[in-house]
Amino acid sequence: MNQAMLYALAAIAMWASVATLSALTHALPPFFVAGVGLMLGSLLTVRRIADWKVPPKNFANGVYGIFGFYFFLFNAYRLAPVMDATVLSYVWPLLMVLLSPLLVPGTRLGANHILGSLIGFAGAALIVTGGKLSLSMAALPGYLMALGAAVVWATYSLFTRRLPATSDNAVGGYCFASGLLALGLHFATEPAAHPSAIQWLMIAVLGLLPMGAAFLCWNRAMQLGDPRQTGALGNATPLLSTLMLVASGQAALNGSAALAIAMIVGGAALGTLPAERLLPGWLRA
Repeated sequence: MNQAMLYALAAIAMWASVATLSALTHALPPFFVAGVGLMLGSLLTVRRIADWKVPPKNFANGVYGIFGFYFFLFNAYRLAPVMDATVLSYVWPLLMVLLSPLLVPGTRLGANHILGSLIGFAGAALIVTGGKLSLSMAALPGYLMALGAAVVWATYSLFTRRLPATSDNAVGGYCFASGLLALGLHFATEPAAHPSAIQWLMIAVLGLLPMGAAFLCWNRAMQLGDPRQTGALGNATPLLSTLMLVASGQAALNGSAALAIAMIVGGAALGTLPAERLLPGWLRA
């Protein structure tokens, strides 16, 4: 496993911990949690604040990705059932793979990348829903918001690879600006928040890990690695999230979990290993 994939897996593992870590913060306004968390995450690189100065295109892309993702996702949760919105937001790994040839020069798709991503997404959807998903036209605005979150994260990630490379510390600036925007939305649209001491602790952990260090690792993974492979790995997020919930006693594996796990692992293998090791000649790129 190369260095880029290790960075990607580190980011995915931290994002997968959100469901477990945020159990005590669900009652708080979401943009308050995101705003404070992102501001705390920015502190990881504040000692290298000079690195926050980057070309305008890089800065715009960073804020577009981090703030835009949370904006669309939280509105999706407000307008549609959380489970449905979560499944649709997990289209981002598939979109990363499919959009790579369009947004990253010199990238081609092989059949293994497409098949692996489709199988991985199907497994991700299965483990989130337990095989039960009922979409309603009344929630269409929420579904569109969830798909918007997926599009934002996929395109942000690919643009990170396409734009001139910058220091990973610049991500702290993106988090700081995104945190300010999220707090602005909180004060404008949400009720006042009054966190308890344990809730403040959970916000701090969320800020320093999933909303801080994870973005740094993801930035490094996108600059170093193959976006097709990195996208395929993204399907492991709901799997790891579910396993963490089970380990903490907050969830139990249902009957479809074994199939979902096999699909996610198999899809990741198809998408990340060389085609000649997995597929016959007629299926290779």
